Amino acid sequence: MDTIINKVSESGLVTIDPADFYTPGKRAVIDLKPLLVEEFLLREKDFRDYIKTTDWSQYQNSFVTLHCSNDAIIPVWAYMLLTVALEPFAAAIFYGTSDEMEQSLFSQKISQFDPEIYRDKRIVIKGCGDVHVPVSVYMELTRLLRPLVKSIMYGEPCSTVPVYKKINL
Repeated sequence: MDTIINKVSESGLVTIDPADFYTPGKRAVIDLKPLLVEEFLLREKDFRDYIKTTDWSQYQNSFVTLHCSNDAIIPVWAYMLLTVALEPFAAAIFYGTSDEMEQSLFSQKISQFDPEIYRDKRIVIKGCGDVHVPVSVYMELTRLLRPLVKSIMYGEPCSTVPVYKKINL
């Protein structure tokens, strides 16, 4: 009887899972659109009343992003007032959409990543999982790893797409 050999485990491939750069925690989006008069104008008095009457503790330890989902021009001070109200409670406060907040959270984690430990390795950047990973994360990992590694592939060790291979001159 022939011995079954696991060629994937013997391949020397190192898998990096981009989901490992996910920051766990509650997310919240505050959209200023409902606070606008006719979805166009931010009235300072009404806005300050909203700030005073909102229970900001609901955002305790949350990652909160602030944005306006329509094309109204929101004065900078409005975002500053929201930041003052949220700061004692929120884990972090961002400006932009929920996708932009996720990109920022991933970027913060990747900035702590040491690609040097992968020098001269053959890398597979995992392509699927339970966590939605922004495309920018794959791009940044590729940018950081490319000068150091022998190769970069995308997918799973059993089914990869070649992305980069170092050519020795």
